[in-house]
Amino acid sequence: MPPASPAARPDPVGLLLLLATVTGWGFNWPAMKLLLVEVPPFSMRVICALVGIGLLAAIARWRGESLAVPRGLWPRLIGASLLNVTAWMGLASFSLVWLAAGEATIVCYTMPVWASIFAWLVLGERLTARRLLALGVGLTGLAVLVLAQGVEAGMGKLPGVGFALTGAILFSLGTVVTKRWPLGLPPASSVIWQMGLGTLPLLLGALLVERPDFPAVTTQGWLLILYGGIGPLGLCYLAWFGTLRRLPASAAAAGTLLTPVVGVVSAALILGEPLGLREVLALSLTVSGVVLAVRG
Repeated sequence: MPPASPAARPDPVGLLLLLATVTGWGFNWPAMKLLLVEVPPFSMRVICALVGIGLLAAIARWRGESLAVPRGLWPRLIGASLLNVTAWMGLASFSLVWLAAGEATIVCYTMPVWASIFAWLVLGERLTARRLLALGVGLTGLAVLVLAQGVEAGMGKLPGVGFALTGAILFSLGTVVTKRWPLGLPPASSVIWQMGLGTLPLLLGALLVERPDFPAVTTQGWLLILYGGIGPLGLCYLAWFGTLRRLPASAAAAGTLLTPVVGVVSAALILGEPLGLREVLALSLTVSGVVLAVRG
């Protein structure tokens, strides 16, 4: 009998790209919290998005990717932009007004749990007992995060939890809808258009309700803006697309579980946020719920 073939090893480049993605996205939470001290939330997201769009446009031009959008694709592209960018970037960053960076990270990364529910509603995937258990475990993690410090303290966090949770739910809906009706655009082009269209409502909000004082932004603030645009909104998205090309989708999805861990730990190290029993238990329950959802 011929010898058994060795098990396929994970693509090392894919693993490095995945690590770069989750690290960049994780560190972005304390970075945004620091930047909010100098720039209000809508303006912060808009200016970081402009940096990211400029970088991705240069990369798309260098790679020869077309930015043309077929006429019939515009309604789908606008819908995806509102769910994946406007809701996510606007609501998630606004939640940081009430929540610590680590807390916002935990709430926002319940996304796969909600995606499993929308997959049942939109894609007709079977709603398994494991997915229902994932929802229960994830909600328990949120309850621990909000109520473990007492009802009064928890009530003060509710607006932030509401914004973060709504952003996570709408982003999850956008993910499932995009899977049901793919955009079919090249990676950089897809991100450029979604970020550009999705940022327009945030720009309107910034013009109507905010008065950012950009001349007063410190050197640290501008460095954080460059980081937010070049890293999480630029290179991390390209690294993520590269990850999906080189690794199985299940492995890539499991790897993103490191993002809230990086976010919580980096917020503790950089911002001095608490990392005690409440945070560890809430993070553990949330990650456990996400694992169940991904495997369900």
